[in-house]
Amino acid sequence: MNARTVYLDHAATTPMASAAIEAMTAELALVGNASSLHASGRRARRVLEESRERIAAALGSRPGEVVFTSGGTEADNLALKGAYWARRGQDPARTRILASTVEHHAVLDPLHWLESTEGAQVELVACDATGLIDLAAMKEAIERDPASVALISVMWANNEVGTLQPVAEIAAIAAEYGIPVHSDAVQAVGSVPVDFATSGVDALSLTGHKLGGPVGAGALVVRRELELTALVHGGGQERDVRSGTHATAAIVGFAAAVELAVKEQEAYATRVGALRDQLVEQVLAVVPNSHLNGPALAPLGRHRLPNNAQIAFPGCEGDSLLMLLDAAGVECSTGAACSAGVPQASHVLLAMGQSDEQARSSLRFSLGHTTTAEDVDRLVAAIGPAVERGRAAGLQR
Repeated sequence: MNARTVYLDHAATTPMASAAIEAMTAELALVGNASSLHASGRRARRVLEESRERIAAALGSRPGEVVFTSGGTEADNLALKGAYWARRGQDPARTRILASTVEHHAVLDPLHWLESTEGAQVELVACDATGLIDLAAMKEAIERDPASVALISVMWANNEVGTLQPVAEIAAIAAEYGIPVHSDAVQAVGSVPVDFATSGVDALSLTGHKLGGPVGAGALVVRRELELTALVHGGGQERDVRSGTHATAAIVGFAAAVELAVKEQEAYATRVGALRDQLVEQVLAVVPNSHLNGPALAPLGRHRLPNNAQIAFPGCEGDSLLMLLDAAGVECSTGAACSAGVPQASHVLLAMGQSDEQARSSLRFSLGHTTTAEDVDRLVAAIGPAVERGRAAGLQR
């Protein structure tokens, strides 16, 4: 990323924080397998467990509830497959898994796999036009036959339109029937308050590179009471549910990033939220017929992530508009980075009731800790001409 580039794709990945770089760099210069018994191994184990304690303190959990993974996708897979296998092993009648229609593919794809190969019955609960899950429909799905539900998975915050889901309310309903709840909180930690203990969820996924840490380090925070079947077998390093030599340096950087992001969450949300509101107001003013997807902006932090702005530009193809902005030095996305280049409309926008054409016309601008007012000004200056060219190209087809 050169000095002239405006980076507005922090939901895909965000630059590492200085504190995380410093912590990780210092550890990279040292040697030691955290499972070894000699002095170097014991030193590595100490910093590993200190990192676990720092993450637990930041998220309101116990250190023993933090299971290190390679990132959010592995954490989601461990929660979904591990809980499903364990719960069905205890009671073969527990075959149903409930989730929302707007989950990330790191949740939807494992659920599809469980359905096609492991006999799971996956039920995706609908959402409204803002991407908010239908709480009444979720309650009905639970109460229809609670004894058959193995688990529930509902994301804390949507990665495309930023909608904050009623996770605590769903967890409270599920708790009445002893049903565990998992939440993919990859986009939420550091942007909005996330407290594992008070949320009522039984498992929570997060990753380092969405909040100023390194790629390749994440965690599943999971209650001791929730039994999981391991996906990866070997040395059993993480509670016997996740094996593999610890990436100690990455974990140290991850812990530093989590601690900093949570500490600065309120100030971050206020600053970035103000920039986001400025971005939306000015883009909508300079581009006729454009509109915001998802929840309304105000009040800050109540229904939507503070750094998210997904805007539709009718008459444009999102992919084409993205490339026009890229040529102007402004980087954004059409949705989840893992789906970039896939020639199909966003499943999130389709689930929100948009047509295929409408869903293809949107861009996601996601801000982060390096975003400045100048970045917003650069986007506003570039977006008008880009949309004009994009709409003109559409008319020529």
